[in-house]
Amino acid sequence: MKTIGLIGGMSWESSAQYYRILNEAVKKKLGGLHSAKCILYNVDFAEIEQYQKQGDWEQAGTVLRDAALALEKAGADFIVICTNTMHKVVPFMEEKLTIPILHIADATAKQIQKCKLNKVGLLGTMYTMEQDFYKSRMEANGITVVVPDKKDMETVNRIIFKELCLGEIKPSSKADYQKVIHSLVNKGAEGIILGCTEIGLLIKEEDSEIPIFDTTIIHAMQALDKAMAE
Repeated sequence: MKTIGLIGGMSWESSAQYYRILNEAVKKKLGGLHSAKCILYNVDFAEIEQYQKQGDWEQAGTVLRDAALALEKAGADFIVICTNTMHKVVPFMEEKLTIPILHIADATAKQIQKCKLNKVGLLGTMYTMEQDFYKSRMEANGITVVVPDKKDMETVNRIIFKELCLGEIKPSSKADYQKVIHSLVNKGAEGIILGCTEIGLLIKEEDSEIPIFDTTIIHAMQALDKAMAE
């Protein structure tokens, strides 16, 4: 089994899900006392979030690149960034790394392609929904992406940062997300990408009228497949 280098803490609530998913899946596959070979580097999200607000993506990328280099030095065979938004800095990080980064958008696109869907709605932080770094990766895989209108984007973003990243799960917020999902269905979405690793804490498959693609689960399982490949 290869060693997975996890960059977590953005937020630690969803990073804990990665750790749980990986270890539960290894136990299911191999049985007994088996668990995943992984190394976790947990960054301080408050620092990253400030760089995001300031638009200082280079500095945010430097923090993650240093984390990735530390994981590489510690023996990781590849890197998994336990968040969607910070995949914006992957090209910057790759300049100094000699091990690969498993991109969350590519992993998700493969899953969408398996379901033979062409048009999906994207929920995530404002950065992920508004900027092109994530949507363009999907479009490069032949998938059309639709996003909520501005007011709905603000609702989605607020719930992520003010509630989900702090471990707060509210029924009222689930209802708000379901309304946004319905609006994306009206825009022609055939599936919904939970393009923030915390959203899966709130929205499950049964909460949507169309298929849900939980990037946390997809990314973690793709990492495990890579780690266990011959």
